[in-house]
Amino acid sequence: MFKTVKTALFLGLCSQIFANDSDIIGGDITILDKDSPRFLLGRQTHINMKFVPKDAPDMWFKAGVRIQGTLESKRVDYNDAAKADTTTQDAYLRRVRLEIGAGFGKHASFIMDIRNDKSNYGIENDEGQFSVGDAYVKIKRPFDTTLVNFKLYRAKIDVSRTETVKSAFVIDYDRPYVADAAAQFISLNRRGANLQMYGDWRKKVHYQIAFGSASSPKKILDAAGSKAADSTLDDQSFFYGGKVWFSPFDGWEEKKRTETYFGEGKHLEFGVGYWLVPTIKGRVTNGGASAPFDLSRKLLNLEFSAHYHGAFVQAEYFRFDDAVKVWDPLKNGGNIETGTSEGWYVTGEYVFSDFYYIAPFFRYESWNRFKEADGYDLTSTVLGVNWYLRGNSVKVGANYQRDDFGPETGDRKVDYFRITSQWFF
Repeated sequence: MFKTVKTALFLGLCSQIFANDSDIIGGDITILDKDSPRFLLGRQTHINMKFVPKDAPDMWFKAGVRIQGTLESKRVDYNDAAKADTTTQDAYLRRVRLEIGAGFGKHASFIMDIRNDKSNYGIENDEGQFSVGDAYVKIKRPFDTTLVNFKLYRAKIDVSRTETVKSAFVIDYDRPYVADAAAQFISLNRRGANLQMYGDWRKKVHYQIAFGSASSPKKILDAAGSKAADSTLDDQSFFYGGKVWFSPFDGWEEKKRTETYFGEGKHLEFGVGYWLVPTIKGRVTNGGASAPFDLSRKLLNLEFSAHYHGAFVQAEYFRFDDAVKVWDPLKNGGNIETGTSEGWYVTGEYVFSDFYYIAPFFRYESWNRFKEADGYDLTSTVLGVNWYLRGNSVKVGANYQRDDFGPETGDRKVDYFRITSQWFF
């Protein structure tokens, strides 16, 4: 009897100790998306694993990874018979990222990632370098309304819908050329240090306005696809601008910027964005030749997207003002000539949700990189299929891409065949 009482007291004391310890160090840990459909390998995960302490439920910590791998065969056929055609095969990590986040209370949080994209890319098998991608403080609903939110520091400005969608949620890991150009035209990687305000009204109307650090000429490609190798800046202003997009029909509201819906729900939206850098002045030099430039960059972006259960379509139009024809003064009579660049793309996907979430997709792109002269055209066609084994958490795919570059943009045809994979949680 005495031993039984001692045993009971001992077990009760242990349970109390562990209960108290749980209050101190234990909390909720979540990763699975309870609203996700069931894929072949189970439900997909949320963005990163979330840890919530019991003694401070308004605070949290998130951590996760994103890995995209590519096997690629590339053939280049030059239109100039004097140039030898090439075929290369490559295996590389399209994106490698460590993502972390922290919530400081009801309204404030911090998000960042460290990345080494295109690791082992090319015949040089370059390891690449680690860099910081997103790194921003988000202040959510400080006035208890969805109309007003803020992001500070390195957060994306919405120069393009497909560039704003998280790369884990895009259909094709390699975005359209014209969209990638927009990502550099106004602000470095569309996330140079900035301050932005954004919000929505009943998911019907969304907006974003921002200003911040403008991109350097050394990151802006000219119409021929080259950068300003040796340039100096004398005067550069902040960028500023904004975007607004609408979902006019009840029940068709866009609630999340993504390209992958897995055959569920429906949405329809269209939007317009306008961004500018009023002043960029400097000088570019090459081979002893030097020329000044005085730019006022403007970017117009129109977007449309919709999905109905398994069917998805997205299209965007871009117009770049004060695009540079050739950065090299030796190739343009000692001058830096500017003009207009204009392009668009359309992409679509159909998800067979009743057949293991296999999803064929396509994309077509047309870009006139310098309208004031001939030969600066680029077209690109992509056909492929994705297999969502666990939504965006685990997926594999294959695609074929044909790029046709005009006489002034490389004068060649390039064929790619890729096998892709993604692990994201």
